[in-house]
Amino acid sequence: MRNRLWYALIVLASLAIPAGLMSADKRQELKPAFHTSDRCLACHNQLTTASGEDVSIGFDWRASIMGNSARDPYWQASVRREDMDHPGQKAEIEDGCADCHMPASRYQEKEQGQLGQVFAHIPFDADPKKNAAAQDGVTCSVCHQIAARNLGERASFNGGFVVEPPIARDEHPEYGPFVVENGLAHIMQTSTGGFRPMQAQHIRESAMCATCHTLYTKSLDKTGKVLGEFPEQMPYQEWLHSDYPNKATCQSCHMPPVQGEAPIASVFAPKRSGVHQHTFIGGNFFVLGLLNLNRAELGVGAMPVELNASAERTRRFLQTQTARVVIRNLDVNAGTLNADVLVQNLTGHKLPTAFPSRRAWLHFRVQDRNGRTVFESGALQRDGSIQGNDNDADGTRFEPHYHEITNGDQVEIYEPILKDSDGHVTTGLAAAVGYLKDTRLLPLGFEKRTADKDTAVIGEAAADPNFDDGSDLVRYSISLGNAEGPFHVEAELWYQPIGFRWAHNLETYRAAEPQRFLRYYGQNPGATAIVLARAEGNH
Repeated sequence: MRNRLWYALIVLASLAIPAGLMSADKRQELKPAFHTSDRCLACHNQLTTASGEDVSIGFDWRASIMGNSARDPYWQASVRREDMDHPGQKAEIEDGCADCHMPASRYQEKEQGQLGQVFAHIPFDADPKKNAAAQDGVTCSVCHQIAARNLGERASFNGGFVVEPPIARDEHPEYGPFVVENGLAHIMQTSTGGFRPMQAQHIRESAMCATCHTLYTKSLDKTGKVLGEFPEQMPYQEWLHSDYPNKATCQSCHMPPVQGEAPIASVFAPKRSGVHQHTFIGGNFFVLGLLNLNRAELGVGAMPVELNASAERTRRFLQTQTARVVIRNLDVNAGTLNADVLVQNLTGHKLPTAFPSRRAWLHFRVQDRNGRTVFESGALQRDGSIQGNDNDADGTRFEPHYHEITNGDQVEIYEPILKDSDGHVTTGLAAAVGYLKDTRLLPLGFEKRTADKDTAVIGEAAADPNFDDGSDLVRYSISLGNAEGPFHVEAELWYQPIGFRWAHNLETYRAAEPQRFLRYYGQNPGATAIVLARAEGNH
C-alpha cells in the first residue's frame, strides 16, 4: 500500500519553485493542452470510504475500457480492416476512429491542422514520448476539460466536444462537480503545470457522454464515394426517447455513486458526499479479459488484480442490472409444451447497445423426467457461435425476429444486422448504409412508432405487438414426441460483446492486428459470452 505522506511530499516538492520564477519557455513546457494520467494518479489514488472501501479514481480508471481505449485489440483490428477495405480514405477513417479512442493526440493533431492518426502511434513503445497522449486513451484531462458549449447538439457528436481554452497563461480549467477550496486548487494548479479544478455541473450530464458515444459513420461505396451517414451508435438518442431522462443519467449508472462520504484526492482533501467511482462500467467484460491475458503485448499499465476486479465488476453489473427473464403460461397439452418467455430490458437504452458487434439471445431448453434434453434453442457452442443461428453459419444470412419458436433451428437474437450499398449483410462499418435488422430490446418508455430513423426498430419486430417498450414476449411451442414428464424448462438471456461473425469476418485480413485478435479470440471462445438473466419452471 502506497503511503499518502509520500504523495503529499511529491506535491509539496513541486511547489518549491514558484511558477513565476521559471522562464517563459519552462512555463510553456509545463502547460500542454492535455497532460497524461500519470500527472493525476499520485493525488487521486489511495482513496477510501469510512468503511474502508477503496474508491481510488486512478486505479479504477486505468483498469477500465476508457483507460484502455487505444489498447483495445478489437478496435485496433477493426480500424486496420477499414483501412484495408478503403485505402483511399485511410486518413479520414483513422481520424474518425482516433477522435474518441485517442482523443488527446487527435485533438492536438486537429489543432495543428492535421487529421488524427492511429497507426502512426502504434506500437506505443516505438516512441514513448511522442505516443504517450495516444496511448493514454480517454485520459483524465480530456473529459475534465470539456466545455459546456454545444453539448447535446449534433455538432458535439463524433468526438465534437469543445475543450475549454485556458483562462490565463497558467490556468487551464479542469472541471469537476465540486467546489475546491482555493488553497487545494492552487496545489493542483502548481503541481500539474497550470490545470486548476473548477466546479461545473455539465460534467454530470448525459450530453457530455454523448459527445463520444453518439457516432455517425460515413457510408462509403467500393470506390470510396460517400453515400451518406450511418447511425452506428445511438445510446444517447435511445435514452432521450425513453423514460430514463427523468430517472437516471449515463453517469449515475456507469459511474456508480460512492456510499457515504469519500475524498476525491489523497492530499489534504476533505471527505464529500456525492462522489462517483471512475469504474466506467459498461458491457465489455471480454476485452477487459483480453487486456489482462495479453498485458505485455498490448502495453497495459493496469495491474492484473485491477483488471480482474474491473472484469468481475462488469460481469456483476451486467448480471444484476440489465435484464430480467420470466416464464409465463407454462403448459403441456397433447404432447406439446407451450411457454411464453418475457424478456425485460432494465437499462436506459437498447439492450445491447452501442458498437454493433454486440448481441443478446434466448437460450431455451426442455428436459424430461430423466434430465434428458428433449428440446433446445440458442445453445452457445464451444467456438463462440450460437447453434442454429443462420448468420454464424453463413455470413450472408441472418436470423429473423420470431413471434413463436417451434424448432431448435430458430433462435431469438436481439441484434443489429448491417447492410451495405448492395443490400448485403456486412460487418464493415464504413460499408454500412443502414440496417437489415435491428431488434435490440427497447428501454422502458421507448415508443417504437414515434422513434426517428436513427433509432428505429427494423425487421419483423417493428410489427410485433409483443415487442414493445421495455420488453419482448416470445412463444415457445414444442413437440415433445414420446418424452415423459414432469418437464423442467430453462430460459436464459445470453450476451456476447463481440459476436462470432464479427470476429471471424476478420480472417481474410492478412495484417498483424486482425490476426492477433483472432488469436486472442481463440484463446477461450467459450468465455466470450455470459448469462444476463434466467428463469426456470416445472410442469
